[in-house]
Parts: sequence; structure tokens; C-alpha cells
Amino acid sequence: MSVYTEIKQLAKTLGLNSLYNSDGLFDLGRTNEEFLLNILKSEIAYREEKSKARRFKQAYLPAIKTLSAFDIAFQTSITKQQLDTLALLSWIESLHNLFFLGPPGTGKTHLALALANQALNAGHKVFFASMDKLVHFLKTAEISKRSRVRLTYAMTCNLIVIDELGYLPLSRVEANLFFQFITKLHDSASIIITSNKGFEAWASVFGDAVLATALLDRLTFRCEVIPLAGESYRLHHRSNIFNDNILRR
Repeated sequence: MSVYTEIKQLAKTLGLNSLYNSDGLFDLGRTNEEFLLNILKSEIAYREEKSKARRFKQAYLPAIKTLSAFDIAFQTSITKQQLDTLALLSWIESLHNLFFLGPPGTGKTHLALALANQALNAGHKVFFASMDKLVHFLKTAEISKRSRVRLTYAMTCNLIVIDELGYLPLSRVEANLFFQFITKLHDSASIIITSNKGFEAWASVFGDAVLATALLDRLTFRCEVIPLAGESYRLHHRSNIFNDNILRR
């Protein structure tokens, strides 16, 4: 058996996948120290890339958005300096929460997804769900393995993103399940919430003023509230089938 073949077999046994799958690492011109250093660097890079891919898969982001693509010339409620500060992600380390509040189309979900993307690339674990989907997970956790797995994963994450809170009112059972979810997380993860409802309307969303107050007490203890005003970006930039000459004979 050649030395090359033996190295490849040992690499497979030890789980050194980068070495096992690559022939480019075998450069006879390198010293033993250079060869070993190259192997270790390659293996670390390989494992980091696999870990990153796994984080993105488990986050279930519905789309990949970036802060650089956010149109601050159109949405002037937030400044470039504020975006740059959020991009540093220090608020995750200090367990601060973010609220993006405003009418539909003002960029709330874009910002939430962009920060989730930023966090995933920085090595954080992220859980993303619409409020409707999260409530479904909470209600079916006892009978659905998928729901249990998603909620269990959420408890291990550094960042929780809850999109579209307030579009549908919650029953008392749903509101209590959500309260318990937030209570378990508020001292272990940062939470981003997007909503078309201001805090004054949360009592009607949750159907209970006392519960809404208790929720806000937990969520706003360490938080930044970012209101987004103006018209809908989607409506302003909508494609028109007549003006855009999409319909042609």
C-alpha cells in the first residue's frame, strides 16, 4: 500500500473529510510542517463551511436578504448609521431585542431577514418563523415530531425571529403558549419581532391586557424599537403589466 493511499484511508477513519476528498493537499514540495498546517487549515475551513450550511438549513429563512440591499433612500425611518450599528451584532451578545413596527411593505421583514442572515454568517444559530407558523408549532408540539424538533431547536438558538405578529388575533390558549415560549427564551436569546401593530394594540391581539403587559415587560426590558413609516415599497415599485409591456400580442 502506498503512503498516499494509507493517508487517505486514515483520513477517512479519523473523519478528516477535507483531506480524504481532496488531492490538492498532497504537494510533495512542502515540508512536513507545511503539509500538516495545510491539512489542519483545510479541515477547519471545511468544517466551518459545513456548520454554516447546517445553520442556514435549520434557520428556515424564507429568503436571503442583506442590509446592503435595503433602500434607505426610500425608507428614511432608519439611517445608515443605525444599520451599521445593527450589523455589528453586539446586541445579540447583550441579549437585546429588536422590534420593527410599521404598516405592510415598509421593510420590516427585509431587515429581520437581513439581520438573521448576518447572524448566521457570524456563527450564530437562528430560528425564524412567522407568528402564524410559530403558533402552529406551539399548538401541535405534543402530537407532531416536526413541531417538537423546531421548538427544541429554537431553545438552542442565539437569535429568534418572529415575523408578522399581530396580523391575526390569538385565542387565549394560543396567547398563553406564546407567553410561555417567550418566558423560556427572554434570558437566553435575542428576539426580533416584526409587527404592524403598535404596543398599545397588543392587548387586542392577545385578547388579554394583563398578559400583553407581562409579555411587553419581558420583551422590552432590553430592547430597541424601530418604527418604520411611509408607503409600501412593494406598491411603489410594483410591476405594471401594461406600462411594462408584459402583455404582448
